[in-house]
Amino acid sequence: MEPIQPFGGSCACNTTPSNNNNSPTRLFWVKCCVAAPLGLGIWFYLYSHLKPFAHFVTTTLFSLDPSSHLGSTIEFFVYDSPKVILLLTLIVFAVGIVRSFFTQERTRKYLAGKRETTGNAMAALLGIVTPFCSCSAIPLFLGFVQAGVPLGVTFSFLIAAPMVNEIALILLYGLLGWKVAALYLVTGLLIAMVAGWIIGRLHLEGWMEDWVQQMRSGEAIVLEQHLNWPDRFRMGWEAVRDIVGKVWLYVIAGIAIGAIIHGYVPENFMAKIMGESSWWSVPAAVVFGVPMYSNAAGIVPIVEALLGKGAALGTVLAFMMSVIALSLPEVIILRKVLKMRLIAVFIGVVASGIVFTGYLFNFII
Repeated sequence: MEPIQPFGGSCACNTTPSNNNNSPTRLFWVKCCVAAPLGLGIWFYLYSHLKPFAHFVTTTLFSLDPSSHLGSTIEFFVYDSPKVILLLTLIVFAVGIVRSFFTQERTRKYLAGKRETTGNAMAALLGIVTPFCSCSAIPLFLGFVQAGVPLGVTFSFLIAAPMVNEIALILLYGLLGWKVAALYLVTGLLIAMVAGWIIGRLHLEGWMEDWVQQMRSGEAIVLEQHLNWPDRFRMGWEAVRDIVGKVWLYVIAGIAIGAIIHGYVPENFMAKIMGESSWWSVPAAVVFGVPMYSNAAGIVPIVEALLGKGAALGTVLAFMMSVIALSLPEVIILRKVLKMRLIAVFIGVVASGIVFTGYLFNFII
């Protein structure tokens, strides 16, 4: 098996900066001063009129009673679809600019040589703002190994990056409120840190593929990017085109499923299946969620609908975490660099943390 070059893979997350100047041009800042207030004004106007628009579409265009099954479904879909797209566009643009300060190369440099515990915490926090997708899992993993980042610290990053990202957090905030978003953020980071720490304590470096272990003695290549503000704004727009362009279908599909649940599932039906009194609901939600493939954009609207129908918060968040953090495509890709025993430990440790979190939320809330 030929080694995969850690820095040669291509990913939609990668962005090539333009030629840098010592300072941004005056024309760029003039454009920003005009476009920013105008764009934000249009955004807030559209966002504030979504509810009356959804009601108008349901009652006037379709002549439906909003309290009926079909009317409730249509109103939910028409309201949530543009709401999620607007939230994604604004936040992905802002986070795209922030991410320009935390490139993958710089992340490797920050984590190289860090001890476990401190390294686990730093890796989990950096996972929130560092560009990551399933196609970049192997290049990132190999780059971390070559830079001397401990195995447990590497896993803390690989767990946090897909699970605790800006899409998950902003959708949870926009649809379910800041308390649920904050709970998800804290517990997601704790799972990433603790799971990575446990894997590091087990000293499973020998369960990586042989050719990967041989890379640990190599020297890491760290490529620094020097970006000016026009570059960073350009990266924000490219993040919007890339991320929103990829996930909008998941958004529509997820909201459609959520709308059907909202309109047709009886009020307390989910409480019987995913309620606090059903002790088996949390592990069942994790087992059901692990083999699924979706992202936060597709799963959060379903989470909103399930909670609205009486499902317990801990059970629903456990389902969401298992779908996002243990994505099947990522596991398949990581098989190229990890032996099955290490992948099994990775899934087992993370799934156990998610189950514990689900029970904890159901007990406390």
